[in-house]
Amino acid sequence: MEIGGVDVHQTPSKHVARTVSILRQENHFVTRLTVRQLVGFGRYPYSGGRLTQLDEDKISEAIDFLNLASLEQRFLDQLSGGQRQRAYVAMVLAQDTDYLLLDEPLNNLDAQHSVQMMQQLRKAADELGRTIVIVLHDINFAAAYSDYIIAMDEGRVAVHGTPEDIIRDDVLTRVFRTPVTVVDGPSGKFAVYHR
Repeated sequence: MEIGGVDVHQTPSKHVARTVSILRQENHFVTRLTVRQLVGFGRYPYSGGRLTQLDEDKISEAIDFLNLASLEQRFLDQLSGGQRQRAYVAMVLAQDTDYLLLDEPLNNLDAQHSVQMMQQLRKAADELGRTIVIVLHDINFAAAYSDYIIAMDEGRVAVHGTPEDIIRDDVLTRVFRTPVTVVDGPSGKFAVYHR
């Protein structure tokens, strides 16, 4: 399997980590870290733990990008779940890869912070030129922020295409195996399935 021309099975992990950064759904650090220290882990593939000025600059850029500057000296266990999740996303942004794989980055986020996170990720794709693959269970977030959607069913691709291709009554009803009605919302198509 290749990502950005790198065979992830044959290439040493240190080199893969300079091409793709991954944020897993569950992240637990046992040691007490500040936000800045956590984000610094994103620079490990380059620094091996000995941060240079370039590394410090990348850490600061990621912290600023996710509006965490006021929290950067706070310990992770002093943060809300949403603030902690933003810190983890800052860590993968600091890794400065062309590709980001994020598994449920909206975990622990309320509606306001979920919208802000998706806006920041969209901004990272647009302004930083990153390719971001996100696993989401909320089809409406996918519809609002994605360029391309792949709907999975039992580990297999059920359907894929642009939001215009996917956000349709017939397609979503088949994928989710429950009646879905797509309506025009104030900012585009919206799937209604709560009945």
